[in-house]
Amino acid sequence: MAVKIRLKRMGKIRAPYYRIVVVDARTKRDGRSIEEIGKYHPTEEPSFIEVDSERAQYWLSVGAQPTEQVEALLKLTGDWGIFKGDKNAVSTVKTKESKVEYVADEKKKPVLKPKAVAPAAKVEAPAKAEAADAAEAPEVDAEIAPAVEDIAPADAAVVEAKSDEAEAKADVTEEAEAEDAKADKA
Repeated sequence: MAVKIRLKRMGKIRAPYYRIVVVDARTKRDGRSIEEIGKYHPTEEPSFIEVDSERAQYWLSVGAQPTEQVEALLKLTGDWGIFKGDKNAVSTVKTKESKVEYVADEKKKPVLKPKAVAPAAKVEAPAKAEAADAAEAPEVDAEIAPAVEDIAPADAAVVEAKSDEAEAKADVTEEAEAEDAKADKA
């Protein structure tokens, strides 16, 4: 059985990438392979070439024949030179530079506040100021108080009125459900 080391095409139309595989010479180009020993992405800049050197040396030593394309890739990675006995064979594959990590400018004010930061606590005002505020603004529920703190007194009254309407509707709905439940039992 003749064994070849060749490229197996993968990817989309006009966006190919290849796997370097060891296959029986009689199989289809993209057919079943014996072993995958590397990857080749020609569309990247620079081209991505990765070969498992140990496995490539093994398959070359037992007689697997590389195709022209794979032989060129093995020469770039230095594996072909090692196989031929060149002790000084070195990989000449260019690699992509690692991305520089983004660092935010400390001088600029961030747009979003982290969730871990709690809102600043209000400083308590003197008793006279509290009495004046209580006279101007209507009483606010404890549930909506944090949301209403930053709203103007006139707007707070509107919010309070709407929350009272919502509570009234909820009470009416609960009463209707209770009546329906009684009717179902009877």
